[in-house]
Amino acid sequence: MSDQIRNYTCPKCENKTYKVGELRATGGFFSKIFDIQNQKYTSVTCKRCTYTEFYKTKTSGISNVFDFFT
Repeated sequence: MSDQIRNYTCPKCENKTYKVGELRATGGFFSKIFDIQNQKYTSVTCKRCTYTEFYKTKTSGISNVFDFFT
């Protein structure tokens, strides 16, 4: 986990407790056709007010290959 997320403070309510999640999405025409989810985001959700921020993260080529076969 990055230092930015570890030091997270909610910009809405200034709470310091949060939940980290992950979201994967398709990016373009061919990835939609083949259902390849090549966009990956980390979500940080405040436990008090549920305000959520998304941060784009890198995906590896091998994870895209596994996604194609599943």
